Amino acid sequence: MITSHLLRKKFLEFFQSKKHAIVPSASLIPENDPTVLFTTAGMHPLVPFLMGEKHPGGSRLTNVQKCIRTQDIDEVGDERHDTFFEMMGNWSLGDYFKKEAIEWSWEFLTSKNYLGLDPKMLAVSVFAGDADAPRDEESAKIWKSLGVLEERIAYLPKKNNWWGPAGQTGPCGPDTEIFFWKGKESNLPSPKSNPGNDEERWLEIWNDVFMQYNKSKEGKYELLKQKNVDTGMGLERTLMVLNRYEDVFQIDTFWPLILLIQQISGHLYEGQETRRSMRIIADHLRTATMILGDDKGIVPSNVDQGYIVRRLIRRAIRHGRLLGINANFCSSIADGVISIFRDVYPEVERNRAFVLSEMEKEETKFRSTLEQGMKEFEKLLKGFQMAWEKSGTKISLISGKQAFKLYDTYGFPLEITEELAKEKSLSVDKAGFDEAFKAHQALSRVGAEQKFAGGLADHSEIVTKYHTATHLLHAALIKVLGLNATQRGSNITHERLRFDFAHMQKTTPEEIQEIEKIVNTAIEKDYPIVCEEMTLDEAKKRGAIGLFGHKYGEKIKVYTVGHPGEVPFSSEVCGGPHVSHTKLLGHFKIVKEEAVSAGVRRIKAILT
Repeated sequence: MITSHLLRKKFLEFFQSKKHAIVPSASLIPENDPTVLFTTAGMHPLVPFLMGEKHPGGSRLTNVQKCIRTQDIDEVGDERHDTFFEMMGNWSLGDYFKKEAIEWSWEFLTSKNYLGLDPKMLAVSVFAGDADAPRDEESAKIWKSLGVLEERIAYLPKKNNWWGPAGQTGPCGPDTEIFFWKGKESNLPSPKSNPGNDEERWLEIWNDVFMQYNKSKEGKYELLKQKNVDTGMGLERTLMVLNRYEDVFQIDTFWPLILLIQQISGHLYEGQETRRSMRIIADHLRTATMILGDDKGIVPSNVDQGYIVRRLIRRAIRHGRLLGINANFCSSIADGVISIFRDVYPEVERNRAFVLSEMEKEETKFRSTLEQGMKEFEKLLKGFQMAWEKSGTKISLISGKQAFKLYDTYGFPLEITEELAKEKSLSVDKAGFDEAFKAHQALSRVGAEQKFAGGLADHSEIVTKYHTATHLLHAALIKVLGLNATQRGSNITHERLRFDFAHMQKTTPEEIQEIEKIVNTAIEKDYPIVCEEMTLDEAKKRGAIGLFGHKYGEKIKVYTVGHPGEVPFSSEVCGGPHVSHTKLLGHFKIVKEEAVSAGVRRIKAILT
């Protein structure tokens, strides 16, 4: 069996041997990017560097990145969908291009020193070409030089073999994907089988993206000066195919959770519905644990990332109920998740007490809601049945008003109403629900989901100013409240900044006034802001603030606020961007201070 630990180790060692710097996984919560709730791919934290900014690690990078994608959340329960996953990747920032990327992908997959896959079990796809860009003969030629037969190369259109741009304009280009044969080892693919004509039996395991074009506002594709390579190889899917599992939940970062669910429920991992519920519980609580275990201090709530955490936990609880689990169990599964990942992502162990406490509170709170909501849902079904018996009218739609009553009066989430309805061959008037929701002046779930569209981090002038202001605020908090007032998260929009920090009690009006005064004094002094690259040890010696639990690369960026020769006002590890001097910020005003969770406070502030 190939384990997750061995696969991560082999991947990173391979690209380190190709002179790539190993960089740490970024947080699951994107830094100062209001356009997306979670880090969705390995390239997400690297967008500024793909756009031309210099990376401290150099022009060749590799890592294993924690990621979350929620667009397939309703598909979880089958053999392969998951919401939290690990993406192995390597990047060239204007360094090597197609030849090296393809040759190294092939070497890692087929070399006996690494994965040792039989080349006969592999196939590839390349961009077929269209009016915007030519057929990618260059990639096809490289594949052929490595011994890949013409019959194993599928030429596919943009929807299959093109990446980007992330927005309407920006870097983009063709990609080449590598596929593994899903059939039995004793049953080799037919000579002419490939991912284009035999899609069901080939599973994509790696994608090499070649960012060689820029899409202009006019819709033209122009060649880029800096050509980048961005690759992604999903750890879970790769482990599944390498071990010949038919089910991703059999890999070693999932299976211990399935065993634990078996033990708690008294059911075996057998039967379609039982397996589905166990997979949903394992996936959702694994994902919720990784979000709660991040250093950003996210808690279950009705907005943004907290909404997703709440949704995942509550869906897991309902499926636990279907398995006959009537006592709290989520924290036990969360503890299992922490045991699996603590050596890879130390932050989950560091935040263990916080994770288990929040999981227990959310489950206790929802259990009574679930029981009451289920009773009301059953009453609704009985009403439908009575209508059928009396008039012969078959009702197949739960109205928006009925769904909203379940939500508003009984706290029953819409997604659970939708899932229950689907199981009874009913549908829900979601548009009607949203209308009722808006009339109630509540946050629309749809509005939250729109943030999953993703996009480039916003480096506009006002967002950059707010980002710099968070550094001044952080320094002021430490000066007024003490060294323990460390950052637990931040979010920036064009209208305000939001900053979460560790502190056990409410800040007093006098403390708020003092914090504002310190920030505005720093602005008035017009401190220059200087970025320097240095080692982690150098940053620590200088007293720079940072989440030093992470395994940083050899070089990191430190932004210092202060006049040369004086003690710095602020020194912090950060990827940028920032204004050049503080007076550009204007006037700083705190508009709200509140509790987020036990030991975590939140400040909202504006610049005028």
